[in-house]
Amino acid sequence: MIVMKFGGTSVEDASAIRRAAEIVKTRLADKPVVVVSAMAKVTDQLLAAGRAAANGDRDQALAISRGLRERHFNTAAELLSGGPLKPGGPLKPSSGLSGATDDPLQKLHTDFDALFHRLDEVLRGVVAIGELSPRTTDFVSGFGEALNSLQVAAAFQAAGLDTEHVDSRDVIVTDATHTHAVPLFEETDARLQQRLRPLLDAHRVPVMGGFIGATRDGIPTTIGRGGSDFSAAIVGAALDSQRIEIWTDVDGMLTTDPNLCPDAHRIKVISFNEAAELAYFGARVLHPATIMPAVQKNIPVYILNSRNPKCEGTCITSQAPRSKNLFKAIAAKKRITIIDLVATRMLMAHGFLRAIFEVFDRHRVPVDVVSTSEVSVSVTVDTSEAIPELAADLAKLADVHHEGHKAIVCIVGENIRMTPGVAGKVFGAIGDHNVRMISQGASEINITFVIEEDEVPDVVRRLHGAFFADVDPEVFA
Repeated sequence: MIVMKFGGTSVEDASAIRRAAEIVKTRLADKPVVVVSAMAKVTDQLLAAGRAAANGDRDQALAISRGLRERHFNTAAELLSGGPLKPGGPLKPSSGLSGATDDPLQKLHTDFDALFHRLDEVLRGVVAIGELSPRTTDFVSGFGEALNSLQVAAAFQAAGLDTEHVDSRDVIVTDATHTHAVPLFEETDARLQQRLRPLLDAHRVPVMGGFIGATRDGIPTTIGRGGSDFSAAIVGAALDSQRIEIWTDVDGMLTTDPNLCPDAHRIKVISFNEAAELAYFGARVLHPATIMPAVQKNIPVYILNSRNPKCEGTCITSQAPRSKNLFKAIAAKKRITIIDLVATRMLMAHGFLRAIFEVFDRHRVPVDVVSTSEVSVSVTVDTSEAIPELAADLAKLADVHHEGHKAIVCIVGENIRMTPGVAGKVFGAIGDHNVRMISQGASEINITFVIEEDEVPDVVRRLHGAFFADVDPEVFA
């Protein structure tokens, strides 16, 4: 069996959902499980509705909900009855319980009615108490996947596929760390096997929403923005999938951001380790957590383009072929803050570094790059919201100074391990730029450094010109 995940732009409207149905038809022999994101921009709008409600703006919150209702009802009508609804709003709420009608469109609208009624009730409750808690944020932000998975399952059925909707909140079990819940893999695997295996054995196509799960008590959770990729990998690992396909709106992973370098090359094949480094340091095609369940089961992940399904995309695998090029790709991560800590008397004292990182742990702030000297420790973080409280706690241990508007540039390739003089070649290409921090050796496959944010375009273009002017046709397209 395989897992096919369709991102927001690949299921953003009726025509995109029809394209996805045709792609799934080509994979029926592989017994696919389909995981879908919310329609493009829906999660952002749901979060905006939640913030408006928390600020006491009831009218704005409910107006956003009405707009989403109309979008989903009209898309459903276009998919199931051949055209959008006429001006004047969606169908009137249907009577009876979901499933009480044989009309697929009416049934879907009944389900939508129930979901939007619950959403509006929650938004009114947020207005009343003036607070949007993490638990309520999960409840609101997960509606997009709940809605769209129902819609895609119905549309696929209408397109001739034998589908069954599976509510991810019934099978993805997580802890209660709302907005960034952690899956409980043993229970999740058991539920996925019990629920999906009979459907696959009967040659049916399960359709699930990504990003969402629930606690053991059934309280809705989310596994973080971009979590639909993670959901697909969780399903794939639980069912020992042959492969995981991530369908998006680009032809695969590229050697760098094409907005910075229009001559960026598609990477045909890349290792799990290289892809994980790139994903963490700014490559937007893949969510970093996607890699882990796939690595553990050695399941290849393919990045494919739903608008260009004939393109072979990028294969991410445990062992990639050796490339003639030194590097595989360049990624840049902006909006970085450098935090410098200077403690002349304490730096070499036992437990000092542990005390520093315990502060970061308490504030739940991850660190990207670390550099130490005789009297200082420098780290980078990709958040600015927690800086004042974080700096206040760190000031109890050392003198603290922080600077924003920085960027991390990461250049990745497994050939770094066995090639001398790599750092000299990299920094020789950007010699007139001021590099603030350098890290090499932790993973043995990347060189990472920090520069001013506004220098990213020039630095990336220079590096790309120096290392990707001539590419290995076995690895790059």
